[in-house]
Amino acid sequence: MPHRPEALKHLAPNWFAMVMGLTGLSLAWGRAAPLLGDMAGAGSLVLAAVAALVFLALLVLSWIRWQHYPEALAADLKHPVRHAFLATIPVSIILLATAAVSLLGTHAWIAALWWLGSLLQFGVTLWVLARWLRADRAQGLSWAALTPAMLIPVVGNVLAPLAGVPLGAGAWSAAQFGLGLLLWPVLLGLLFARVAVQGLWAERLLPTTFITVAPPAVIGSAALQLGAAPLLAWMCWGIALFFLLWSLQITRRMLTQPFSIAFWSMGFPLAAFATLTLRLAAQHGAAQTPAMIALALASMVIAWLAIATWKGWREGSLLQPEPVAMIATATGPSQ
Repeated sequence: MPHRPEALKHLAPNWFAMVMGLTGLSLAWGRAAPLLGDMAGAGSLVLAAVAALVFLALLVLSWIRWQHYPEALAADLKHPVRHAFLATIPVSIILLATAAVSLLGTHAWIAALWWLGSLLQFGVTLWVLARWLRADRAQGLSWAALTPAMLIPVVGNVLAPLAGVPLGAGAWSAAQFGLGLLLWPVLLGLLFARVAVQGLWAERLLPTTFITVAPPAVIGSAALQLGAAPLLAWMCWGIALFFLLWSLQITRRMLTQPFSIAFWSMGFPLAAFATLTLRLAAQHGAAQTPAMIALALASMVIAWLAIATWKGWREGSLLQPEPVAMIATATGPSQ
């Protein structure tokens, strides 16, 4: 822990994006086992174990933060951008349950974990969208709130079938998947409207642009889990590929920013894209090369994110107050 006593005050829920990235990469390496053998399976197990430890550590630290700095958590929940990152917690639980099913099979404790994450995710999605109905514009739907982070509650819902189907909760998984399938194009349309009318999100939020890759990538994998035709998964893969290439356009601008935990917004989307590509490669041999490239890219980026995070944690540069410039940009021009 950094030496500054108040550092924990700035441990916002977006730190759970690390768990999403690590667990997503674990699932991707698990899907690579038919191509790479036992080494991939071992890598998947190690990544899942690390993700679980990181999750538990963040959960404990977040509890301590809540006890000592309740006003900081309240500020996160009211913030036009940060409130959406609350969904990273149930998404992490769903992903950990999915990795457990992949590595350990179906067990009662895994089913309980999945149900916890699934129901929490449903509740968080309802809470996030209920803000749109508020008369208070500062906490309702506004241009400031429309960033790719709003897609995180959507991603959590479309993840449900990955573990829900093998755990025997196919009906609820399909229902929750349908919710995410409905909200994804709605939020995507709102994001494009924001870019057209208000301009792009704040510079320090540029890494969140990669979140646009996650919904189509996860929808493709979940659709296969629900028994959909591979053709639908290929359509989703094409959409995910487009958003990946689209997001890469801002890489140079993104890298001019100091490293922050927001960079972990790249981790899970890249891992989800690799997972879908590997699933399709198992059915179509020609996709094996793109699958290996996608897996290598996700692995290298997440390794870099982990090293940069460890360095920033040791130096205390990550747990800092939010820059005023970021808030000013996020709220857009004055009226």
